[in-house]
Amino acid sequence: MSKVRARGEDIRRFILEHVEKHPNDIGRVTAERFQITRQAINKHLQKLCIEQALAESGKTRSRVYKLAALVEWQQSWAITRELAEDLVWADSIRPLLSPLPDNVLDIWHYGFTEMFNNAIDHSSGSEIQVRIRKNAMSTEMLLIDNGVGIFKKIQTSMNLLDERHAILELSKGKLTTDPSNHSGEGIFFTSRMFDSFDILSGNVFFTHQFGNEEDWILESKSLASGTSVWMKIHNHTSRTTKKIFDKFTSGDEYGFNKTVVPVKMAQYGEDKLISRSQAKRVLARVELFKTVIFNFESVEVIGQAFADEIFRVFSQRHPEIELLAIKTNGEVKKMISRAKLGNVAAA
Repeated sequence: MSKVRARGEDIRRFILEHVEKHPNDIGRVTAERFQITRQAINKHLQKLCIEQALAESGKTRSRVYKLAALVEWQQSWAITRELAEDLVWADSIRPLLSPLPDNVLDIWHYGFTEMFNNAIDHSSGSEIQVRIRKNAMSTEMLLIDNGVGIFKKIQTSMNLLDERHAILELSKGKLTTDPSNHSGEGIFFTSRMFDSFDILSGNVFFTHQFGNEEDWILESKSLASGTSVWMKIHNHTSRTTKKIFDKFTSGDEYGFNKTVVPVKMAQYGEDKLISRSQAKRVLARVELFKTVIFNFESVEVIGQAFADEIFRVFSQRHPEIELLAIKTNGEVKKMISRAKLGNVAAA
């Protein structure tokens, strides 16, 4: 490839990657970045418009550019015993997403089939709808069912006090309301594969961004019926399903044996994490893993009973499990150290 052609592709890639942040002045931003004239940039903009990668609107001085939709599609299916996620993928979804690199299609294959199957098997609904929007840079998908709601179902089946506790359990992984038919790994791994992964159900909103160890719980202003799952990923990411599995598994059998627990999720409002009951909530089901990483991001302080329950009592009962603490401030680190040394008296 000639240097001129390669530079042209670099310029157009830059435009596509930055046009969403600079819809009104992408020409100026690109010209400054590559030190070329606005006239030269306009040629690249027009080429992208002709290729239908960009859409333009407005007059010359107030022209606005945005990524053009290459695919905008939606379809609904009745949830029946005959509905199968692999057939829907092969017949309807994969043809819409192609062409994409194999590694990206693999991620979509895994994510779509896991989430679609969850709706079939667990939603108790009668219909599921899928919406897809694809542009030159990324693809996003929304799956909506009209069932009982994923967080409410988990809360009921596990006898939890609050729907938000269901999200804490989802964040750990290996959670399923049907252990005879499901491993409970689908949502956990799917949420780690995509750039953005969100679930809205009831009045609770769960979100995970790629690269962040922690998940987030947000309150929704309006009560949403059923479950909505939204996934988005860059069309040319180098990420692979294997890389994600490798991060949380080990051994020849790829056992799912590592989890990251977002401790902040056990804390509501102004409540401090001080009690053994709160610690036991954090510890629920972690005995299923060999390595448990407690993420103390945004946790300002913990009580001696909370620290003692996790890092002395539980640790003594399960010496085979490795317990690690990350993103701790000075106060939290001090309390954990005291618990590990056995200096905190049992309450």
